[in-house]
Parts: sequence; C-alpha cells; structure tokens
Amino acid sequence: MIVLVPAYEPSRTLVELVGSLATHPGVRVVVVDDGSGPAYASVFDATRAAGATVLTHPANRGKGAALRTGFAHVVAAHPGDDVVCADCDGQHSVVDVLRVADRVRTSQASMVLGSRLFVGDVPLRSRLGNSVTRTLFRLATGLRVHDTQTGLRGYPASSLPWLLSVGGDRYEYELDLLLQASASGRTVEEVEIATIYLDDNAASHFRPVVDSLRIYAPLLRFCLASLAAFVVDTVALLVLHAVTGSLLGSVVGARALSSAVNFTTNRRLVFTSGRDKPVAAAAVQYYAVVALLLAGNYALLLALTSAGVALLPAKVLTELTLFVLGYELQRRVVFARPERLRRDPGVGDHADAPLSTPVAGTGARRGRRGPGAPSTR
Repeated sequence: MIVLVPAYEPSRTLVELVGSLATHPGVRVVVVDDGSGPAYASVFDATRAAGATVLTHPANRGKGAALRTGFAHVVAAHPGDDVVCADCDGQHSVVDVLRVADRVRTSQASMVLGSRLFVGDVPLRSRLGNSVTRTLFRLATGLRVHDTQTGLRGYPASSLPWLLSVGGDRYEYELDLLLQASASGRTVEEVEIATIYLDDNAASHFRPVVDSLRIYAPLLRFCLASLAAFVVDTVALLVLHAVTGSLLGSVVGARALSSAVNFTTNRRLVFTSGRDKPVAAAAVQYYAVVALLLAGNYALLLALTSAGVALLPAKVLTELTLFVLGYELQRRVVFARPERLRRDPGVGDHADAPLSTPVAGTGARRGRRGPGAPSTR
C-alpha cells in the first residue's frame, strides 16, 4: 500500500504523519513537494529521514497536478500497489488512513472516500462549503456522497491509469474524479472518519473564491446550458407573440427552437454519460419530456397572465418553477446510466448520512487479493 501525500508549504505535522505511517509494515509513503521552495527544504529533509520518498515540483502547480505526479510514480516504481491519498495538514489520523487502506484491499470499489460527518468544532466555511457542494453534486449525479471535498481517498491499482487521464491541476481535480466516476459507471464507497481541524484549519491553502469557482465549474455547466436555452426561448417567445398575438403558438414555436439548442448542449457538454445512448433514442425521450414540460409551461403561463402578471415576469417565474423538474427528468430518463446503491455499515446510521454509491460498470475489479496477501508485481 502506498500512502500519497501532496504537500505545499507544510508544517512539521507532515513529518509526524510520515513517521507514524512508516512504522506500519507494508506501508510506503510518497510525498510530492508542490513547489514549496527553499524555505521548506528542512521539512522535506526531515520527511525523507522519517521514511518517505519525496518528489519535487520546481514551482507550485496545484493539488491535482501533484496527485498525478504521485500516481505516475507509483505506476512506474510500484506497479500493482494500491494508493491512499492523505492531506499533509493533520486532518487525517493514521488510524483513518489505515481504515481506508483496509477497505481498498477488500473492496470492489474504484474509489473509497474517507468521509467526515462535520460534527463538533468545524469552521463555518468548511461546514457550509461541503454542504453546498454535496447538494450540487447530488443534483448533478443523483448520488448521495456525504463528503465530496475529502482529501482522504483510496484507489486500487487498477484505477491509476484512469486517475492519470482526468484533467484539472488544482482543487477541482478531486471533484472531477467524482463526477467522472459517476458518469462512467465506476464504483464509489465511503468510510466514516474523524472530523479534525487544527487552529480553525489555518494550514489550508484553499482559496475560498478562486478554488470554489474551479470546484463548482463542472456543476455549473448544466445551469449555463439551461440559461442559454432560456434566453433563446424567451427571445423567441416575445418575438413570436408580438408577430402572431397567439400565446399557444408562440410558446410552442419558441420551445421547439430552444429545445433543439438545449438537447445538443446537454448531450455534448453536460450529461456526458448520455453519449452512450443512440441519438434517436435520447431524442425521443427528450422530446417526450419537452412535451410534458411544455404542457406545464403553458398552464402556468396562462394562469399567471390571467391573474394579471405581465408576460415577461410570468415567463421567468414559470421557468424557475420547472427548472428542477426538467433537470431531474433529463438526468434520470433521457441521459440516464443504470445505477445501483449500496449502504455502507456505520456511515448510513447517522442523520443525513451518505450512502456508499457503487455503480455497476467499468470500475469493478476481479480477483481482489485478501487483506494479508502480497501485492502483485
């Protein structure tokens, strides 16, 4: 088992973590110095002395790039070994690192998450940030992952080529892995770990605005696609109504144009797993959803305008009402991939606890070795 630790300007906590891990048989530690600079050379020298292999980026490239550097090293130097990724800031105890490692050895999952329950003395930005991301992720994928931002993750050796193929150099990389795991049918499981924050998470290099935008960017694609279709639909509605004076004809004509734009955008950029479905089959299902939403759209518009609401604000209120319904129907029906859910004992027993989210597909491994068996070479 390889424990991979990306590190940027770390404290002596990194040395303590490596020293503790190195005492356990069968555990190798690989640390990636992500351009910390000469001021931190003594920390990394002590890390080497504690038993770690240290790889170095000449300049800071980001957590995603550091993880891929570590994965590439493991593939080349330790083929067949599983990997557990841990942060260097003291948020992950050795006990929890080893718990995730044990689950990777015995599981069929493509990814094992060490998930925090965020109870106790947790910084507000961390509690709020994870809650928002968890909600957005569930809307985007339908999967209940309790801790989407955890840095404690385990991967079987068979997943390393896939990990190297996923883009993103900074914090968005880890969320992209979850999104792509969901889209490609890879299995994800969760193991409950302790929630640890030292000095209000002062050691974190996470930039709330810039890095949040990077993390949420994949989740915003659907909103942007829907916004583009909304603009097309609204402009067409206003033009057609001004020309024809017919509300029903205007609604139908505007929706025909905007739906073509929305279908193409969603299939190519948003619900990428839907590319596996034939275009004709997806189009039939999509336009069945469009017909359903069109009926609801017209009924709500008629009710609002009859009540004295002007057409433009009535249109905005109608679209906001039907937005979530339209998204869920597209995700679950039009661009759906068969999925199954399995609860992880000990995690699902808590309020709002996550389900481990195995997805039948390419992530399952065959012939997993037992906990005490040596890794294959």
